[in-house]
Amino acid sequence: MSFESVEKEVRDRVVPDPAEVADLESVVADLTDRAEAAVADLPVNADVLLVGSTARGTWLVGDRDVDLFVRFPTDLAREELERYGLEVGHAVLPEGHEEFAEHPYVKGEYRGFDVDCVPCYAVEDATEIRSAVDRTPFHTDYLEGRIEPLADDVRLAKAFLSGIGAYGSDLRTKGFSGFLTELLVLEYGGFREFVEAVADWQPPVRFDPEDHGQESFSDPLVVIDPTDPERNVAAVCSARNVGRVVHYARELLADPRVELFEPRDPDPMSAEAVREAVAARETTPVAVRFETPDVVEDQLYPQLEKSLAGVEGALERAGFDPLRSAAFADETAVLFVECAVAELPAVERHRGPPVGVREHAEGFFESYADAGDAVGPFVDDEGHYVVERPRDARTPGELVEAKLFDVSLGPHVESALEADREVLVGEAIGKLADEFGSELAAYFDPRP
Repeated sequence: MSFESVEKEVRDRVVPDPAEVADLESVVADLTDRAEAAVADLPVNADVLLVGSTARGTWLVGDRDVDLFVRFPTDLAREELERYGLEVGHAVLPEGHEEFAEHPYVKGEYRGFDVDCVPCYAVEDATEIRSAVDRTPFHTDYLEGRIEPLADDVRLAKAFLSGIGAYGSDLRTKGFSGFLTELLVLEYGGFREFVEAVADWQPPVRFDPEDHGQESFSDPLVVIDPTDPERNVAAVCSARNVGRVVHYARELLADPRVELFEPRDPDPMSAEAVREAVAARETTPVAVRFETPDVVEDQLYPQLEKSLAGVEGALERAGFDPLRSAAFADETAVLFVECAVAELPAVERHRGPPVGVREHAEGFFESYADAGDAVGPFVDDEGHYVVERPRDARTPGELVEAKLFDVSLGPHVESALEADREVLVGEAIGKLADEFGSELAAYFDPRP
């Protein structure tokens, strides 16, 4: 297929038809009327604003999200903003429920649309925000009049990024947000121009749409927020996702195909297939499985990453040579590390200070001189005391069992591990396949 034919086919799939647009506009009008009626009953002035992709006309077919913001005066106390914001939210969504980001808001469903009703401060400048959501209306204002001619190109870009697994600014995905995607398409002037430019990216890549001149960011992708020079819109983007987008941009140009716009999870592996993969690789994976902490994903995944780094670091320092690692989460959560070394000798070499550093050297010698289970101390070729002592853990599983709570763990993860856990080693990780067959398939057959 040609690039143009792929663009046309994808555009036909992702651009909403007039009936869907009319349905959205009707829903937004109803919700806005409800919100404005609720605001009119408050003892403070406030206004109602539609934000996000639905406000900017860059939403995709089937995207049923509506973000309605209620802006309050900046002299309103935080407690009152939260109280009035929830009051309006419940009036807009009587069957909605409260969730919490930087402050509480109401989330619910209306006529098949997922609706967030969020309070914020009506600050005069994005640099004066009092919470992260205060910045969002400025993004809508900035793109108004700029993004409309490129709305369908933005939709193509969003579909492409979704298809390759790099769309989403949540801390699980660490990808491209909608606003970032819009800024990049605006920067390059279209979807194809975006793809052609990305194919030549050599990270770190930097853009400053309003020439703020801010130089303090060191991320792989830097896009200075046109409304706030102190913020990198792309700060959450991982180096992996930036590299992934570069790779697939080249793929799309070299071999245009619709499949690159279609998210696809690999077929899940069976327990037997997992055991066969482990046997073929002749490695020793170790997995710690526990009940998933009851926190939102943006709290959960940073804690999983921190905990995984702690476990992997302990295995590395002990000499088990980790190859790769991953964290999975559903009903249960898993910290998974694949090690190249299955078993270490019964003894380990422990090097002390140089003999010439008297105080430390004498202390080391005295500590081990009468240790009947250690060989030494003796002096090595470089003049250091050395002992050969029994190893605490000879296998990855033994080390994890012994040292799990000695490493740095996320607080909710640590509590869950203390409550209950299961350590699986080697082919026993096949037990994970029922819940994490797709994740294991992606792990054992990775793609860019």
